[in-house]
Amino acid sequence: MVAEVLEHLAPSRGGTFVDCTVGLGGHARALLEAGASRLIGLDRDTAALVHARAALSEFGDRVELVHSDYRRLNDVLDARGITTVDGVLADLGVSSMQLDSPGRGFSFRQDDPLDMRMDTTMGPTAAESIRDVDERTLADLIYEFGEERHSRRIARAIVAARQREAIETTGQLADAVRRAIPRKGYSRIDPATRTFQAIRIWVNSELDGLDTFLGDAARRLGEGGRMVVITFHSLEDRIAKHTLRALQDEGIGLRIRTKRPLVPGEAEVERNPRARSAKLRAAEQSGQESS
Repeated sequence: MVAEVLEHLAPSRGGTFVDCTVGLGGHARALLEAGASRLIGLDRDTAALVHARAALSEFGDRVELVHSDYRRLNDVLDARGITTVDGVLADLGVSSMQLDSPGRGFSFRQDDPLDMRMDTTMGPTAAESIRDVDERTLADLIYEFGEERHSRRIARAIVAARQREAIETTGQLADAVRRAIPRKGYSRIDPATRTFQAIRIWVNSELDGLDTFLGDAARRLGEGGRMVVITFHSLEDRIAKHTLRALQDEGIGLRIRTKRPLVPGEAEVERNPRARSAKLRAAEQSGQESS
């Protein structure tokens, strides 16, 4: 949704922009080409930063890339003496690079080590997490983060499978899930899809602190500054929706620019089917705080 990002962030104004999930640098490049004076790109995936650094090298010192979780936005800006910025972008969720890269364990399309960490330098892998979690907790997180109605049956099957043999690969996990539930009713998606989403969200703590981050980003916007958040599942979007509304009501001068979330058009979904679930919300700092 590059066109929509540019429309709502309006980088032609110049100034400092933060891409909180820089990935391969696609949005960052578009912002710089459209007039952003300076861009700070954050990502917790070191592999993504390698690609982004190469992709954005032509922009020289207009770009600074930082290995950091977007929830540490305040720390990153404070370390650079930056009080306010002109735009903030957060394109949440797992990237195509992470899904497609061998060995990362995000997808069951190939049998890879069950890692799933966005930041491979820290924290337990999905395999380690599954090995230690109890059945009830596993069922609850599959239900909450995957919105999976068969969560208890799936958790029971995973625990039974790990008792026979350690679950170390994506194939082993997917097979355990598929054996647990009937294929009927899953004609459009693989039965393992929701469970993989849930475990990925859990391993990466993707929803923890999202509301706090959005508040931090909103308060860092200078007058006329704008923020865009792109979500890819209902749990993220629900947090973004309610948090932005609460911030607007808080009286800090934030104005929501999108009454309803923007979604990709048919042509974009045809080019990139993974974009079909994207929802974009935008807000702007009016500079008129109310007491």
